[in-house]
Amino acid sequence: MKSVIVVGAGIWGSSLALRLAETGWRVTLVEQHKPGHVRQASAGETRLLRCAHGADDWYARLAWQARDGWRRLGERAGEELYLESGMVWFARTPDGWEHASAQVLKNLDIECEVLDPGDGGRFFPDFRGDDLSFLLWEPHAGVLRARRATQVTAGLAAYAGARLVRARALPVAGQAAVRIEGEVHRADRVVWACGAWLPQLFDGLPITVTKQDTLHFAVPPAWSVPETPAWVDHGASAYGHGDVDGVGMKATSDAEGPPYEPEHGSRQVDAGSVEHARDYLRRRFPALGAAPVLFSQVCQYAITPDAEWLMTEVTPGVYVLGGDSGHGFKHGPALAAHLAGVLEGEHGLEPRFGAHERTPARGLRTSGRTG
Repeated sequence: MKSVIVVGAGIWGSSLALRLAETGWRVTLVEQHKPGHVRQASAGETRLLRCAHGADDWYARLAWQARDGWRRLGERAGEELYLESGMVWFARTPDGWEHASAQVLKNLDIECEVLDPGDGGRFFPDFRGDDLSFLLWEPHAGVLRARRATQVTAGLAAYAGARLVRARALPVAGQAAVRIEGEVHRADRVVWACGAWLPQLFDGLPITVTKQDTLHFAVPPAWSVPETPAWVDHGASAYGHGDVDGVGMKATSDAEGPPYEPEHGSRQVDAGSVEHARDYLRRRFPALGAAPVLFSQVCQYAITPDAEWLMTEVTPGVYVLGGDSGHGFKHGPALAAHLAGVLEGEHGLEPRFGAHERTPARGLRTSGRTG
């Protein structure tokens, strides 16, 4: 039986552990805290699932596959992990990021619709779109219950036979092994999926860790329905969704925050983040300009310069998986299948995800700017 040690029980690590355990591997899943712990980026209350990725079709195709994976996972768990509320993109220019996204989606036969800004009233009780060129509607996009999905995935991996070990693991130079409390554990493959902790474990990775404040606002009943779609203003680096599970309407910035240390960094949101979000609400949804903050949370992004992920073999049999750059959660089930194929030798690693020098770009994220 082939063996693997997966370090990190966020959504990428847990999804991979589940996939491999169900296909005959002996799996050890190592997590220093607990799956879904609040320090994980994967433990954000929600994450968006969308197929639009600008001109890139690789991520769009993978997201579409992941949508089916999430729905199957929810059926297995007996709970709704994915809320398919749809998503509205606010396009500021006629030929920008959203236009390129629409062309890719149409080429892939993924349903979408280009609408007039005046159609915003179809989706939102109060909407101002006079600064927009058009709206891009993705009816099969939506919202993932991120923290719960991470816990469920890790639990299913354990049920499938993965051994969950709560400990802090360290690399063993040049070996397919990890060190836990002074003892070396070996396997045929080792996968490090530690998110924001990766730069502390491996030198020279093209990953920066940033603090990201997320905000949910108390809103009137008309906004508190599951049918309220998610929304993204790529040009303003703003995004959100309706009130899911009573924690308020999410409205927050996707612009990169300051450098952050995930283990001991402050978990209090900055006052400036609240005002920035409120300013956006006043502009786009005027009736919500004075809405109070109902729930807030600090997470972190592990960002690469070009927002492409990092998947590389650093030593024979040892893989580093990270740099999700704020847009990786939704791909979990499909990415696990792809990585399982790499570990099985069915196909190689994608060169785009290597540890090479990268040119700064942000076309894959919901943020059209940095800082």
